Amino acid sequence: MNARRRTVLAAGAAGAAALATGCGSSDGGDDGASPAPSAPGDATDGAELARTADIPVGGGTVFKERKVVVTQPTEGEFKAFSAVCTHASCLVSTVRDGTINCPCHGSRFSITDAAVEAGPATRPLPAEQISVSGGAIRLG
Repeated sequence: MNARRRTVLAAGAAGAAALATGCGSSDGGDDGASPAPSAPGDATDGAELARTADIPVGGGTVFKERKVVVTQPTEGEFKAFSAVCTHASCLVSTVRDGTINCPCHGSRFSITDAAVEAGPATRPLPAEQISVSGGAIRLG
């Protein structure tokens, strides 16, 4: 085999290996690592995220730029969860009919505790810390 052909084949093999590494399987298996819901500085700066009146009772709101979803399962009870789906790391897009919904593969999570209500996700959305005071909902 000539030197040029070896170089092309070696470069192709290296590219295929890099592609295979970057496109790893998202089969829902738990290898002990979970996707980070957001960068530490993103969701914990204490800035006001929303007003309590903006979060519907029995529903919620997705804050895509903050990668967080805030729900109000019952009047006056507010919960926050990562908006990053535990199946394939897509951002959830809607909160409807008591579930937080991922558009990528159809996973649905409970607004009460983010438990999986429909797969393919197998793990709940991680909880996020919020504080509620004076009608303001703050992260952190």
